[in-house]
Amino acid sequence: MKIDSVVGKFALAGVMAAAFAAEAGAAMREYKIQMRPEESRDTISRMVYGQFAEHLGSCVYEGIWVGEDSPIPNTKGYRNDALEALRQLHVPVLRWPGGCFADDYHWRDGIGDPSKRPTLINNNWGGTQEDNSFGTHEFFNLCEMLGIEPYLSVNIGSGTVQEAAQWIEYVTAPNGPMAAERAANGRKEPWKLKYTGIGNESWGCGGDMRPEYYSDVYRRYSVYMRNQPGNRLFRIASGASDYDYNWTKTLMSRVGPGRMDGLSLHYYTVTGWTGSKGSATEFDTDVYYSTLGKCLEIEPVIERHIDIMDEKDPQKKVGLMVDEWGTWFDEEPGSVPGHLFQQNTMRDAMVAALTLNVFHRHADRVRMANIAQMANVLQAMWLTDGDKLVLTPTYYVFKMYRPHQDAVHIPLNVECDTIRDANGRNVPTLAATASRAYDGSVTITVTNPIIATSAKVEIPLPEGVGRNIELAEILTAPDPHARNTSERPDAVKTMPFKNAKVKGGKLIMELPGVSVASVRVK
Repeated sequence: MKIDSVVGKFALAGVMAAAFAAEAGAAMREYKIQMRPEESRDTISRMVYGQFAEHLGSCVYEGIWVGEDSPIPNTKGYRNDALEALRQLHVPVLRWPGGCFADDYHWRDGIGDPSKRPTLINNNWGGTQEDNSFGTHEFFNLCEMLGIEPYLSVNIGSGTVQEAAQWIEYVTAPNGPMAAERAANGRKEPWKLKYTGIGNESWGCGGDMRPEYYSDVYRRYSVYMRNQPGNRLFRIASGASDYDYNWTKTLMSRVGPGRMDGLSLHYYTVTGWTGSKGSATEFDTDVYYSTLGKCLEIEPVIERHIDIMDEKDPQKKVGLMVDEWGTWFDEEPGSVPGHLFQQNTMRDAMVAALTLNVFHRHADRVRMANIAQMANVLQAMWLTDGDKLVLTPTYYVFKMYRPHQDAVHIPLNVECDTIRDANGRNVPTLAATASRAYDGSVTITVTNPIIATSAKVEIPLPEGVGRNIELAEILTAPDPHARNTSERPDAVKTMPFKNAKVKGGKLIMELPGVSVASVRVK
């Protein structure tokens, strides 16, 4: 698969960039941001920086797993460049095996001698044949190797209660028949498993269920997915898509706190589910800002679901787990139909930063998020082409945001204008987030999504916030179409941010258009 199937598209992107610049001019906007550390109370869970790897296209096979006999440099079958990329991101949690695939997956097909495992047809995504060489052991060993919390999605659509119960026992039991079978397959000690999803999109590809019916199914499965000695499950119910508030209301009423620890939510930045979703690389000004508007719409959606959850769970015992989110555009021309391979531009980087900011603002309820997906699919962290691996602009946003993991959120007042997108949504001309880490350092991350317009930002540093800049970096490109390819793997990457200084008790930053800058002070 080519990382950028038509390199000549850069010519069109250049024309578009020139048009943007001519339209927007080389203006400078001035902004003020007020920090409110006295209102800090919520910790930003590192789990909102989670990843998602579904058996879809080349996400798992090629994107992560190549097998020990591959000429691509690997460690026990995992490609080395992917392992290093994951290490650099400090990935806290990884969701597997799906997605829609999860409710078609039968775990016994993926254990034992790889040469004897049956093949399967991935009916959800392109009818691809898979050899099941990546299964339970391969997933949990990967997580263990990198210190990642595994998040297991259990098949309740085409599976059985017994199948689900035995899978949990196989993974976590210290002794007994399932533990003996696990040991016979090469793993004596149980793995640790906390996060367990009971079904996926049960309203759709996971069984086409009504919320009332799914509530009963969830209750039944949760009974038999038992905690083993030394291992307690965090049970996550299959939640709503986007604006389906009735689904959340029903589950909170019929299941509620005590029986579930988390409730999922899926939200994609997508134009619609019928017809073209638009190109990942070719878009005009209106489409660019409409994408940001759709992205930001996740906040009122989250707030409405939280309001419903608060009615039944005022103590906020149930976490809201946004375990699928990100951009969804048309597949790249020339790629395999149904594999959802799409390029990743600075527009995607803007979506990532703006969305992560939303999660921070709702840290009291949003306990996990998993971007879709980790490799080669939708808003990926990296794209592969044989032995080549290219990091995406989205990857660099996640890397820049690492200091916010498990830090205390600092509320902000951001004084800025808005741009009205083609759908009537207001897009702020500046966005920011801030947090205080355990060592007392404060990280302030500012996003300027406006094309060809610089931003001068003043942030008075309150008492107790340091004045010394420890780290400053920026991700930017004058063209929102900018992306990394096999031919230009470093066209977009983070760089030292030199236009940040502390003067007169203020942090002053100057950001170019289409940029994300992060500054740590202590």
